[in-house]
Amino acid sequence: MDKINTLFTETIENGSLIKIVFSGLRKKTIPYHRVTVRPVLIQAEVFYQVEFQYSNKVTHENLNEEQLLPFCNHLIAGEFKQINLFCTDGDYQILAAKPDKPRILKKPPSKELSSLEHNKKKQYILPDHTPCDFLIRLGVMDQSGNVIQKHYAKFRQINRFLEIVSDALDSLPKQQKPLRIIDFGCGKAYLTFALYHYLKKQLGRNVEIIGLDLKKDVIDFCSRIAQDLNYEGLQFQLGDIADYTDEEKADMVVTLHACDTATDYALIKAVGWDASVILSVPCCQHELFDQMSSELHAPMMKHGILKERFCAILTDGLRSLKLEQRGYQVTLIEFTSLEHTSKNIMIRAIKTGKPKPEAEEEYLRLKEYWSVNPTIDQL
Repeated sequence: MDKINTLFTETIENGSLIKIVFSGLRKKTIPYHRVTVRPVLIQAEVFYQVEFQYSNKVTHENLNEEQLLPFCNHLIAGEFKQINLFCTDGDYQILAAKPDKPRILKKPPSKELSSLEHNKKKQYILPDHTPCDFLIRLGVMDQSGNVIQKHYAKFRQINRFLEIVSDALDSLPKQQKPLRIIDFGCGKAYLTFALYHYLKKQLGRNVEIIGLDLKKDVIDFCSRIAQDLNYEGLQFQLGDIADYTDEEKADMVVTLHACDTATDYALIKAVGWDASVILSVPCCQHELFDQMSSELHAPMMKHGILKERFCAILTDGLRSLKLEQRGYQVTLIEFTSLEHTSKNIMIRAIKTGKPKPEAEEEYLRLKEYWSVNPTIDQL
């Protein structure tokens, strides 16, 4: 390891490091199959961003200079047999099947050191520094189009939502009739306004969007802004999700952070309307908390916080299976959480019309095993 340590130390100290790639697993039990390290600049200080590549996801963490060498030694000694070190003075291939007797091969440099800026300017659907009427009215932007610093998380969340909508556009009807969308539990309607702006003003789609919420002051506030901005086709209604009735079908149903079984009622209505796209971020999944029963898991479930988190996972898993059973392709994705809740799992359901045959059996097995009767059964 001395040769490798010397090479790594010199590379880090002289600032010539561009990237390190660890590959060639020593054991099949290691969960990730590749690790990449590169220097980044965060608030004028150099850190090292580590990217772990799994079979179905990628995760990141940042290390300082003192943490980097021990971390690399750990990967070489216990996890990876091959290291590719890209530097400004050359490319190094380290073959470390035996870490104490590595083979180090050097080639001319193939890469150039680029900017270390960690926070590169992201191309948002709604860009910063460009005035956007509803964002100004809702206090996210100033009149010049600059995002107000304390609302930057909200700005990123809005754009993340629009990215998800953009990915689902091909699944929505193409005909000329208005695209009908219902946002259940719209709240202050940041995302409802964003949806209208993106589809109507940016893409030129003919839309009818309804935002539904229980709070009269919120509905009055949003209705006033929609009227002031001349957002024709956007309306806000006072009402409860469970009691909402409308014979006209919705093409898309959005429900973000609807509490407990309110999410179920929104999903039930969406499926009843044959909605092409459903975007749902569930919240406060309490319904099954007192129903769940498992002798095997009792030692774990005696801890309330673990039971609560598992309850949320079970609830959303059952919802997903029920949607698959009704002909939806379901993906659970990460969504930026709101200020008032850390819930950040979105159920994205796309209508295919092809029910998944095994979903019903899987649903019934889970339901029977945990002795639960969820509201989503009404589907």
